[in-house]
Amino acid sequence: MSGDLTITTVVRSHARVGEGPVWREGQLHWVDILGGQVHVSDLEAGATSTSTVPTWVGAAVPMAGGGHVAATREGFATIVDGVLDTVSGFLPEGIRMNDAKCDPTGRFWAGSCAEDFAPGAGALHCLEADWTHRTVLDGLTQPNGIGWSPDASTMYLIDTQDLALYAYAFTAADGSVGGRRVVARFDVERDGYPDGLAVDADGAVWIAMWGGGAVIRVSPTGEVLRRVAMPVLQTSSCAFVGPDLSELCVTSASEGLEIGEDSLDGSVFVVAGLGVRGTPVATFAGTRS
Repeated sequence: MSGDLTITTVVRSHARVGEGPVWREGQLHWVDILGGQVHVSDLEAGATSTSTVPTWVGAAVPMAGGGHVAATREGFATIVDGVLDTVSGFLPEGIRMNDAKCDPTGRFWAGSCAEDFAPGAGALHCLEADWTHRTVLDGLTQPNGIGWSPDASTMYLIDTQDLALYAYAFTAADGSVGGRRVVARFDVERDGYPDGLAVDADGAVWIAMWGGGAVIRVSPTGEVLRRVAMPVLQTSSCAFVGPDLSELCVTSASEGLEIGEDSLDGSVFVVAGLGVRGTPVATFAGTRS
């Protein structure tokens, strides 16, 4: 059973596209994609430190040895002490990376898409701890939120332009991806676009609905179990935070909206009282000298 639901603005911001929240050791790591910014927020202290780099950053995840591994406009990169180092700039012109996350063993998975969202031009890539990378899936359009079931046997992936949540058979030992099934399809007029996601300890998937002003909870069989309305329209991603991962952090975006000084669009929120807990998200297993 859940208690009284509360929604708190924990980082007041006008981020153009706030995204990629990751909770690590009491701090929230998140990005502003179009602003080229990686933020580290201490939610209790109300303090945020920011690194700004000269490229788009789709997501940035802490590395085991410090700094961040990032999915950028060009490919895979590291950001250490505010300095960008492109590890593998393999993406062609007109293709950029989007959302990304580490699997339970510390591999870094990132989707790529055409900047004009050309159908079938997207792919899913995996960066190993030894800094080698491989393209695992192709023929996607806008791969976005990604996450794994509590037992790591299923990988969930959003394709935003396909308005779909997919599930793939997954083997954690070698990072192999098997057959795909459609978990849920969405109606953009009713729901908005599915964007970032987080998986809870019960195996349900929480999805931020861009343009829908909400996060929803979806069962592994595709049933919408819950909808939580947010105070902004462009909810972009979510992650479980707090000492026991019992609160849901939600990022948002101001890009394309007419906003005023008091607008909350682009801010970060925490939803408490959901009555569920999240699953931990790993850091990247590689280190950079």
